[in-house]
Amino acid sequence: MANKLFDVAPEILIGIAIDVVVRGQGSFVAGFGVTDPLQQVYLLGALTLAIWVFESIFEFAYLVLWRNLAQDLQHELRSSAYAHVQNLDLAYFEDRSSGGLVAILNDDVNQLERFLNGGASELIQVVVTVLACGAVFFAISPQIAVMAFLPIPVILWGAFYFQRKAGPRYDVVREKVSALSGRLSNNLAGIATIRSFAAEERELERLRQESMAYVAANRHAIRLSSAFVPLIRMAILFGFLCTFVRGGQLVLEGHLQAGFYAVLVFLTQRLLWPLTRLAETIDLFERAMASTRRILGLLATPYSIRDAEQTLPDHPARGEIALKDLHFTYANGSEVLHGVDLTIAAGRTLALVGATGGGKSSLIKLLLRFYEPSRGEIRLDGRPLAAYPLSWLRSQIGWVAQDVFLFDGSVRDNIAYGRPGASEADIVNAAMAAEAHEFILRLPQGYDTPVGERGVKLSGGQRQRLSIARALLKDPPVLLLDEATSAVDNETEAAIQRSLARLAHQRTVIVIAHRLSTIVQADQIAVIEQGRVVECGTHPELIARGGSYAALWRVQTGTA
Repeated sequence: MANKLFDVAPEILIGIAIDVVVRGQGSFVAGFGVTDPLQQVYLLGALTLAIWVFESIFEFAYLVLWRNLAQDLQHELRSSAYAHVQNLDLAYFEDRSSGGLVAILNDDVNQLERFLNGGASELIQVVVTVLACGAVFFAISPQIAVMAFLPIPVILWGAFYFQRKAGPRYDVVREKVSALSGRLSNNLAGIATIRSFAAEERELERLRQESMAYVAANRHAIRLSSAFVPLIRMAILFGFLCTFVRGGQLVLEGHLQAGFYAVLVFLTQRLLWPLTRLAETIDLFERAMASTRRILGLLATPYSIRDAEQTLPDHPARGEIALKDLHFTYANGSEVLHGVDLTIAAGRTLALVGATGGGKSSLIKLLLRFYEPSRGEIRLDGRPLAAYPLSWLRSQIGWVAQDVFLFDGSVRDNIAYGRPGASEADIVNAAMAAEAHEFILRLPQGYDTPVGERGVKLSGGQRQRLSIARALLKDPPVLLLDEATSAVDNETEAAIQRSLARLAHQRTVIVIAHRLSTIVQADQIAVIEQGRVVECGTHPELIARGGSYAALWRVQTGTA
């Protein structure tokens, strides 16, 4: 505001200078006690210097402070949105592309920052300019002031009309951005598959279609915003001509001093010309509002997995797990578990076997509280899972998944992910226990070797051994193993099995396995078919029973 007030002042000084030259000792400045025309010019020169200095100081201040404010706001908004995303149910991510979420957290937040950085300050300066110039106009000539302000209602009407029309168009633009980001993210993640099928041209064409849809949506919005500028210019021309012609008449008739006439002519430009940028500002505003609606929509997304409002237990879990009449149905209506009852004593191993799609992996997700049961409950050490704070519960569980996810960082960073403050000795010991130490030393930079995005620079077996080392270093009382050896060679499988045997020592272990030879020593084996436990017992007991497990064993051992 201060910058804009000093910015308007030079036009007033020019008019006063003209008044000094024309009227001399009878000028406006003479009324303040400086009667000599030359002294009046010196005074106006000094005032001009001071005004320019202060304008520059305040411009520097508002550019730095306002832009930093915009940066702080976008940082806080992005951080808040990401914090909320981390709490959302897993089902939310299964129904949406990661590229679309990245577009909201990055591109939409940046779009809002662009408006805050430029458009919002522009609106404030326009308001200050109108008020400051209006005060001068009405002080000099109320008649000309009314004429000069006549275009402003037309300009404001046009701005609000444009805003109402542009809003839906920019909503479409933001949706097209999400679709384009999703396509790019998906294709970059699957670049090897695209090449293996020689599908580069097909995927390029699909990307072009998404990109052209984005371009078309933008063009639809641009046509509307472009029509606003000529309307503003015509309104400004009308206000300027009114001031120019009527002010000239008043000067010729002796009702207005020439210096004041100059002030009004200059200030008409200063008053109305910034309004030409109102179209650009409204354009920025509508883009920002379209982005803001998407960000606020994300922040308003509810989640069902709520944290328990209890203090953290002061001791680790024993590891006793009980599943009571457990039912689970996904949001799409697909019921995958039907009344599962199982009990695992602390320090024991339970193996889950059965055909793919039977509900075994869903059971693992329920144990981690990624989902809530539709009916029934899961108890840990005699208490429902929901009674424990999520951070504590998940700190007590180690998870080695079939599809290992490694973060883009070093080998050391990925092993220590569960214990960021772990010592070098602990990291090396965990790697040795996972039989990963030797291959790590053969890497170009040893433990400092970057693994690439999702661990792309390592083989499947190497990634799996790092995930086991990560679980060993975390040292949880409960361990969940989801097909940890399904995609490796025999030698790697043997190494992983030895690592898992060390990892399972004195822990409660639930392991999903298709290779029955890896779980014959389990304390308990449950056969799950179509979401139900159809058999349960030890390996010898189930073989002797001659049921589903025995049939699977005969198929895998070739004795069928």
